[in-house]
Amino acid sequence: MFYFIGLGLGDAKDITVKGLEIIKKAERIYLEAYTSILTVGKVELEQFYGRDLIVADRQLVEQDADSILDGSDVKDVAILIVGDPFGATTHTDLFARAAERGIKCKVIHNASILSAAGCCGLQLYNFGETVSIVMWEDGWYPESFYDKIVGNKTRGLHTLCLLDIKMKEQSVENMMKGNKIYEPPRFLKCKDAITQLLTISEKRKDTVLNPDTFCIGLARIGWDSQKIVAGTMSLLQNFDLGPPIHSLVIPGKMHFLEEELVKQFAVNTDVST
Repeated sequence: MFYFIGLGLGDAKDITVKGLEIIKKAERIYLEAYTSILTVGKVELEQFYGRDLIVADRQLVEQDADSILDGSDVKDVAILIVGDPFGATTHTDLFARAAERGIKCKVIHNASILSAAGCCGLQLYNFGETVSIVMWEDGWYPESFYDKIVGNKTRGLHTLCLLDIKMKEQSVENMMKGNKIYEPPRFLKCKDAITQLLTISEKRKDTVLNPDTFCIGLARIGWDSQKIVAGTMSLLQNFDLGPPIHSLVIPGKMHFLEEELVKQFAVNTDVST
């Protein structure tokens, strides 16, 4: 059996009892280490679980997935994933590969930012398509995420924006030379994501998103240091939410109960959209 085990959002103790039982008996255990992070690292997880973990970086999961699945038709193998196993499309691909090989799979679900985002006071039923905002690089400034946010907002729906993280990335030079040298981890912050959105808005002369647009910044959801701040884009553009991971919520049409709940996080008391 091949197991996809969600770790939740916080630390080693967020594992479910069912997930921990599987970890204790599995033949091999992989730790997916590039779509998100916890408050603790591999060593702390190993100490809590009492098992050795194999770090699965992007290259291993996306380019050598068969090696992860090998043997799981006769032995129990597990991959540990921050949040919920199906919070990233990469894991869906791994699930499909297992099915192609006739390998039985079981998913142990856990908390995800996709559900935990409701902690900002907005009702999950009123969210539209989730959007990933990528980190702009020199010469590469994609805008497709902007259109999806505008589409949600014009329909009165809220948008959860997942902000880009770069884990174990190589520079173009090192990649071309075949050097196994990796860049330090980088994380897109709320204020920088807002700057990107306003840059696109100004370029397009669009008014749907503008400096007065109300939004909500989420930082380290599920951690003890969790922080939520709400205000206009111009205010949050100059507000540092601290260390990663950040997410950004852009409300659509808010119900009056949502407005009341969001007020507790507002930089000012005006939460109108």
